[in-house]
Amino acid sequence: MAQPIRVVITGAAGQIAYSLLYQIAKGDVFGPSQPVILHLLDIPPMMGVLEGVVMELADCALPLIHGVVPTADPAVAFKDVEAAFLVGAMPRKQGMERKDLLSANVTIFKVQGQALDQHAKKTVKVLVVGNPANTNALVCSRYAPSIPRENFTAMTRLDQNRAQANIAARLGVNVADVKNVIIWGNHSSTQYPDVKHATVTKGGASKNAYEAVADEAYLKGEFVSTIQTRGAAVIAARKMSSAMSAAKAAGDHMKSIWQGTAPGEWVSMGVVSDGSYGVPADVVYSFPVTIKDKKWTIVQGLPIDDFARSKMDLTGKELLEERAEALAVCQD
Repeated sequence: MAQPIRVVITGAAGQIAYSLLYQIAKGDVFGPSQPVILHLLDIPPMMGVLEGVVMELADCALPLIHGVVPTADPAVAFKDVEAAFLVGAMPRKQGMERKDLLSANVTIFKVQGQALDQHAKKTVKVLVVGNPANTNALVCSRYAPSIPRENFTAMTRLDQNRAQANIAARLGVNVADVKNVIIWGNHSSTQYPDVKHATVTKGGASKNAYEAVADEAYLKGEFVSTIQTRGAAVIAARKMSSAMSAAKAAGDHMKSIWQGTAPGEWVSMGVVSDGSYGVPADVVYSFPVTIKDKKWTIVQGLPIDDFARSKMDLTGKELLEERAEALAVCQD
């Protein structure tokens, strides 16, 4: 059996981690023969709850778990980790402005970036789930200068999964039959879910998903707004934010990094922009990427129409605004 890898999950006593830990520990993410040592980080008031999570992990009797390290100390949590799920963040509360949320979270992700820089393996792959995920990932990478910037990614896989499921339901096919849906930009209500380049397999034949749906008004209107506001719809129904689906998406995202993408397929993730497709550089922007040997590459050369251009520019503008706000907080 392979040597165990150390994996840190922050916000480990929370709802998302509760679903995510089982996926990781039973081999869905890193593979069925890859043992893991789980580092579970949370804040001191949550240590009692975290102890209950540790008990449950023991009671699952999962053979891939080769150790569990519950802690409130970032230095312990990030020691020698090869993969990091940064789930814990200050949640947005009623009456809170985005700027207030950014301010609270910049501090958290600055501390975690510094801890990664000092204690994690330099090859660590860092997935930021806590919102605002794109800008938190950017901040985190700035405070971990010894780790390559491309090792920091933000999760838009939940949005991709939502869009894929929506199109599959619309076409009456299995979700696995829809490929290459794209999420452009920010994990926020400005993101642009794009099916222009997606494919669907129906009746044994593969065709363009946009053409298969054959409803441009829907794809430019209700579909976009539904995916953009799906998180709020879940909160309205569940009285709590997405947890099971967010955990599944986090697992999917890291699995894609670890195991690569299939030939001819891409996935969406927030990565440090190089200005591809004319979007702002040096923000964490969601692009379609292919992954090989744990390295992502932005898919190039996709035609972008005027509608897509306007949506991609809008979400890019929001990311520039977030970056300016976050960096102002960093300098305070």
